[in-house]
Amino acid sequence: MANQEVQDYLNNTVATLGVFYTKLHQHHWYVRGSHFYTLHEKFEELYDSVNEVFDEVAERLITIGGKPYSTLKEFIDHSAIQESPYTTEKSATEMVESIVSDLRILTDSLNKGIQLTGDAGDDVTQDLLIGYKTDVDKNIWMYQAFLGKSPVE
Repeated sequence: MANQEVQDYLNNTVATLGVFYTKLHQHHWYVRGSHFYTLHEKFEELYDSVNEVFDEVAERLITIGGKPYSTLKEFIDHSAIQESPYTTEKSATEMVESIVSDLRILTDSLNKGIQLTGDAGDDVTQDLLIGYKTDVDKNIWMYQAFLGKSPVE
C-alpha cells in the first residue's frame, strides 16, 4: 500500500510533532505577563491537540508497516522543527511568534506529505494529513490574530 518514501515522511513527522509537543510544554510552563491565563490555557490546548495527531501519525505508520521513532534522540535528529532550550526569558509575544514559525514549518511539511501520499495513492494517509493541515492553518490564523497580524504575513 504505502511505499518507503511515505513511511520515511511519516516517521519524520512523528519526530517533528514530538519536538513541537515538547516546545509547547515549555511555552506553557514559562509564559508570564498580562496574557498568562489566556496563553497558558491556549498552549495546553495546542499541545493536547498535537499529542493526538502525534499518536495518529505514529499509529498510521505502524498500520502501513513502518516503525515510528520513539526516543527523544530520534525526535531531535529527524525533526523539521528545532528544539530550543529555555535559557533566557522570552516574552509572551516571542513565544507566540515561535509557535507561528513552527506551525509554518508544519504546514510546509504537510503540503509535501499531501502531495507525496497523493502520488503514492495512499488516500487514508493523505486524508489524515489534509485534516491536520486544516487545524494547523486555523492555528496560524488565530495566533497571528493574537499578534495583530494577518494569517498570511
